[in-house]
Amino acid sequence: MSKIKGLRWRMLVLMLLGTVIIYIDRNVLGVLAPLLEKELHFTTEQYSYIVSSFQIVYSFMQPVAGYLTDLIGPRIGYGVAVCVWGIICALHAFAGGWGSLAVFRGLLGLTEAVAIPTGTKTSTVWFPPKERSIATGWFNSGSSIGAALAPPLAIWISLTWGWKPAFVITGLLGVGLSIVWYALYRDPENHPRLGEEEFALITGGRDRNVKPPKPSIKAVLTQRKFLGIVFARFLTEPAWQTFAFWIPLYMVNVRHMDIKQFALFAWMPFFFSDLGCVGGGYLAPFIYRHFKLSLINSRLASISIGAVCMIGPALIGMVASPIVAILCFSLGGFAHQLLSSMLYAVVGDVFETSDVATATGIAGMFGYLGGALFTLVVGQLASTIGYEPLFAMLFVFDILASVLLWVFIGERGGRRKLDPQIAE
Repeated sequence: MSKIKGLRWRMLVLMLLGTVIIYIDRNVLGVLAPLLEKELHFTTEQYSYIVSSFQIVYSFMQPVAGYLTDLIGPRIGYGVAVCVWGIICALHAFAGGWGSLAVFRGLLGLTEAVAIPTGTKTSTVWFPPKERSIATGWFNSGSSIGAALAPPLAIWISLTWGWKPAFVITGLLGVGLSIVWYALYRDPENHPRLGEEEFALITGGRDRNVKPPKPSIKAVLTQRKFLGIVFARFLTEPAWQTFAFWIPLYMVNVRHMDIKQFALFAWMPFFFSDLGCVGGGYLAPFIYRHFKLSLINSRLASISIGAVCMIGPALIGMVASPIVAILCFSLGGFAHQLLSSMLYAVVGDVFETSDVATATGIAGMFGYLGGALFTLVVGQLASTIGYEPLFAMLFVFDILASVLLWVFIGERGGRRKLDPQIAE
């Protein structure tokens, strides 16, 4: 069988496609929330229960999904999970109230928990360290692309055929992806189209016939650096959950946009989020080359820049124009995805390849617990103190996360002689 040059980039495109579809499926609820609020007669507080049911189940399932991904590999685990979550997304069409909708969201969280551990695992096993931040940024950009496509797609379907087909059609995208993934994906050791030269580049010359060690939860939990990653995920995840599930309600109910007008501008925060994902991937190598920081410290410097840029959502209460408010969200989306992508890349730097998905899953559990807690806080306080002070808290959380990462992970004397392979 002939070899394919640059096969690792094709695997990245496949992972990117999967991330796009998962975030379309996930974000349909947030996009249609203003309509569903009227159709299914639920309150803002009940909506927070619907959203948090996904987040809580997703959080506790992530360590399991991460360990299984390390144990059985991404091909089978991700392929099965994608098919199941596509079916569950379609089943949202049968919800009759906030309770049944919360059950479907919980089941969706059970299956979608495999996504980020698989993405981090794929970018780690298919890319050498010098390209890992770029690969992570591109795969993570799928979350922003999916979130940007969800509003026009879901609103167009719902206005044309109703809200139920919006869930069914987007769910079928997941079922189709599962077939494509299983047919095309293999790990580098098992891919018949991967040439020896590219395999050596990816693995640093490791013998193709040597099997990687089994994942070790103990190896993950006993690392002091992992505590910094856990704190950072817990503090930063509320921002993305807020952008995904609360922007539509805020813009329609508080800023008084109608759903069609919102659809025209809803893509903007997620477009800028894409720029953050991809830009962060290239920013860290730039800092590494020009400021002579160590590889990890260059990632942390990028995260710090992202944290500072989270000032955008904190300023929303000071602006009168709905369009300017969306621009503030857009700066926040750029900031969050910049730091989020680099945080995933740091996991690949800190842990052995065999433990990357496990570490990502456990850290993700704490991240989504943080998101769930903040969702419940928004549900309780948005109608009393307003959304704006809660948005400002996201800036404080990200600054604190950046500081803790430097404390737990930052390398002392982190100015290093450049590795020529990374400095290229």
